[in-house]
Amino acid sequence: MATVSSFEGLRQPRASDLKQFCELFEPLFAASSDEARRQAAAALARSPNVPPSVALQIGSAPIAIAALFLTRAMAIDERVLLDIIRNQSPAHANTIARRDKLSVRVVDALVERRDSAPGRDASARPAETPETDVTRTETLLTETLTTEARAEAAATATREREERLRAELKALTRTVGQPLQAPAAPPRRALLSLDATHEALLVRFSRSGEVNLFAATLSHALDCSAVFGERLVLDVSGWQLAVTLSALGTERAEMVRMLTRLYPYLSERSGAATRCDALLDGIDPLEARNRVEGWIAADAARRDGGQRHAPVLGPERAEDPRQPTTYPSPANQTQQVVSTFYRRTLHRGAR
Repeated sequence: MATVSSFEGLRQPRASDLKQFCELFEPLFAASSDEARRQAAAALARSPNVPPSVALQIGSAPIAIAALFLTRAMAIDERVLLDIIRNQSPAHANTIARRDKLSVRVVDALVERRDSAPGRDASARPAETPETDVTRTETLLTETLTTEARAEAAATATREREERLRAELKALTRTVGQPLQAPAAPPRRALLSLDATHEALLVRFSRSGEVNLFAATLSHALDCSAVFGERLVLDVSGWQLAVTLSALGTERAEMVRMLTRLYPYLSERSGAATRCDALLDGIDPLEARNRVEGWIAADAARRDGGQRHAPVLGPERAEDPRQPTTYPSPANQTQQVVSTFYRRTLHRGAR
């Protein structure tokens, strides 16, 4: 059984594995007890890879041992079945006849074996009695009723499936030609102008190159999520930030100063003016305000819809396993610095 168990563990045995199993199995099977051989035959009946020599050895064993293997094993070659039918007892042939799938050659061999069996001539057949005729008629009637019941059940299942498909097609037909309802536009709120505090902080963070603090301050000024401010700053062309600053009513000189600090290539000259001047000349303040209000409304709808985004410096972002735990959390640092700037600036303004 240990040899059989180890062979069953091989999903795709190689030719060397099959050869080694044949060499080990044949002497062990011949020397084992009937109970051990019966267990081995039952175990190999489930295996999809049984060598032909092993299948022939098990199939040639006494019928009490080989019955389960001959009935259920799917890995028996057709030549092995033909050899067993022609050389073994009628009980072996009857057992093979109970298999689910039989080839034409195997069926012919079974018929030939049955016809060639001794005592099959007409004179040796027992005389049929009325009781035998009645039993045969009842058997045929039962088989007929069973076949009719199966056919009726199959027809019922087919009708039910057709009714379901018909109902689905009708439902699809009702929707054809109907105008699709456009999704409701998210509500917009008026965009407030940039106050002096936020403008001073934006100018200061742009000069010092604190991009993260600049994005956090911009999000606070727009009263939107932190990810929205990050997306505006991450636009390397500078167009989204220029549109936002123009919508907030920032002075042109301050916009040029912030944009050229954050995106140095905008300070390059292109003809008679710089790239930043060309960028700002193509922005209409009224159109920019409408555009930014739409962005903020879409950001609010995203937050209300349950989609969560963890910004790089967000306090809810999980710890990065690649970073040492001894480093302080950058999110907490950013939050503290921004809060400190707000408190100091508002306190000075109050004075």
